[in-house]
Amino acid sequence: MLRTFFPALAALSLLASAAGAQDLTVASPDGNIVVTLGTDGTGRPTYAVSFAGEAVIEPSHLGLRFAEQPAFEDGMTIEEKSREEADETWEQPWGERRIVADRHNELLVTYADEDDEKRRFDLRVRVFDDGLGFRYEVPKQRALRGELAITDETTEFVVPERGTTAWWIPARMWNRYEYLYEETPLSAVTTVHTPVTFRLGDGTHLSIHEAALVDYSGMALTLAHGNRFEANLAPRADGPKVKLEAPFKTPWRTIQVAKDAPGLINSDLILNLNEPNRLGDVSWVEPGKYMGIWWGMHLGTQTWGSGPLHGATTENTKAVMDFAAEHGFSGVLVEGWNTGWDGEWFENGDVFSFTEAYPDFDIEAVTQYGNEKGVRLIGHHETSGNITNYERQMEAAYDLYERLGVRQVKTGYVADAGEMKRVGEDGIAHYEFHDGQAAVAHHLRAVEEAAKRHIAINAHEPVKDTGLRRTYPNWISREGARGTEYDAWGEPTNPPAHTAILPFTRMLSGPMDYTPGIFKLRPEEGEGSPPAAPDADPRPNVQTTLAKQLALYVVLYSPIQMAADLPEHYEANPAPFRFIEDVPTDWEESVALQGEVGDYVAIARRRRGGDDWYLGAVTDEEARELSVPLSFLDEGRTYTAEIYRDGEGADFEADPYPVAIEQREVTSADQVDLPLARGGGAALRFVPAAE
Repeated sequence: MLRTFFPALAALSLLASAAGAQDLTVASPDGNIVVTLGTDGTGRPTYAVSFAGEAVIEPSHLGLRFAEQPAFEDGMTIEEKSREEADETWEQPWGERRIVADRHNELLVTYADEDDEKRRFDLRVRVFDDGLGFRYEVPKQRALRGELAITDETTEFVVPERGTTAWWIPARMWNRYEYLYEETPLSAVTTVHTPVTFRLGDGTHLSIHEAALVDYSGMALTLAHGNRFEANLAPRADGPKVKLEAPFKTPWRTIQVAKDAPGLINSDLILNLNEPNRLGDVSWVEPGKYMGIWWGMHLGTQTWGSGPLHGATTENTKAVMDFAAEHGFSGVLVEGWNTGWDGEWFENGDVFSFTEAYPDFDIEAVTQYGNEKGVRLIGHHETSGNITNYERQMEAAYDLYERLGVRQVKTGYVADAGEMKRVGEDGIAHYEFHDGQAAVAHHLRAVEEAAKRHIAINAHEPVKDTGLRRTYPNWISREGARGTEYDAWGEPTNPPAHTAILPFTRMLSGPMDYTPGIFKLRPEEGEGSPPAAPDADPRPNVQTTLAKQLALYVVLYSPIQMAADLPEHYEANPAPFRFIEDVPTDWEESVALQGEVGDYVAIARRRRGGDDWYLGAVTDEEARELSVPLSFLDEGRTYTAEIYRDGEGADFEADPYPVAIEQREVTSADQVDLPLARGGGAALRFVPAAE
């Protein structure tokens, strides 16, 4: 079907003045985004991107360098190979929305050298209304025989300097992805993880990331000079960045483009650039809410290791399962059940067993007890970053869980960046990055082995999300950012702005197991940091209001959501706890309504298979009032709005506890006014009236 891109004409005209004779363009279906491919004066491949006639990525270089083969850089020409377009939908088995629209235009070009070696590669570009992706596709050729070692990917992203602000976390640092986000001018950015978010001076928002990271090293970005970012691939322990053979395809390099901040959240770009579900029937992947034997370890009232404070006991687990069953939770996570936790457990990667329980934890009895109550045990495998020890036991460990009816496993890789232990066939230990090629391959092996046994994986200290949940729907969630545990002992703890930044940064890559729901926001007088001791420093306050903890269940998406606090703290607050009982984790539709990065955000979601809607709104350290139109509700229907908001005097520092709970009748023609306290939030449920 032919299309005419009338909105793109101005942008095409703008680019044509600087374009060479070889330049080729491809536009988004709505014509607003235009990508231009070409070469510079030395024959080096280039691309540029405009949005609504303005440059959002200035001319930037493309290329790959190899250890022993000629680079894909100078002396190349461009030739159009094919054009395609798509306009279709596909269905997620679980997700932010059930039906995803995939509308894009594609241009495939060949960059080639004219010498005898026939050095060449293809570049595939797909342009959507919400952004674009491109990847290198390298065929077999005389110049690239045998094993290849990629030493650098010379992809660039030249971001306009016109009043641009960036939100970023550092890459290649010891704490992996678990840093507080910086908000700085473009010039202050260093080497950063993706997704990285930019706001240009005219209000246009960009997010640079990658999709479908398979058999390759993860990409960070380094600000080389001026406003020119360069791809920075995680190095392998044995020297190069990537080892592979031709033919090969790189991950997609992605650029989300939106006229405002909420537009970034409303994008499906990353998912659309991944392959469809390879697992077939995945009805065994079960979204839901869970409790855990977890928060007590961070408070110091329980321990992972054996002893008098051991949390993972048969008795304690059964008690938490009783509470979970009573309140409609589908699972209980138990950390510290398996041997290897004693001592400095984060150094125990060589000794963890994933099938042997501590004597005070009867895994057979616990799983049977839970299954009878409709509450599954959620498994846990902490590796301390030793991927070889885990892989040696992986099949037996998953076989055990399959036999016991465990459907989800939380994995952990607590090790400093660059300290993931991999033992080679020669018996020599190599130490890899969490987003290096070896770690990427390991995570995919875990997901595939788990899928064979109908087990879903929730990875912590993971490789970053790049949308592979579409291809492997049992990759149900992951961490990959600062979560709630920092509220127990962080120096500093998560500030109020943190959860107003995550939806526009980390969450653009996919679900996060943030573990919200803390109700006891102030420690008791004299209560220490873990491990609890009389001379310990006082535990910090959690930097949110109680109402904001409720709102996070809507704002921070994950198909599995933890009620992270201890059961007794929920029993003491049954009225606000009702929202956690009611809120689902799987959605028919989601829409970001309002927001500015790091300031505030409001998101609405409709329950999958139901008609009730939920709305979450959070703010930073500033109090503000949001007026939110309810046009997302079905026209002509009346709803009861159940509102949980910051009450009189609520303040994340002075008094985080007041929650006002109220009801009112609303329609899609109405709006709700939500006064958000400092560090506060609001959580709403909209229940349609009976017809």
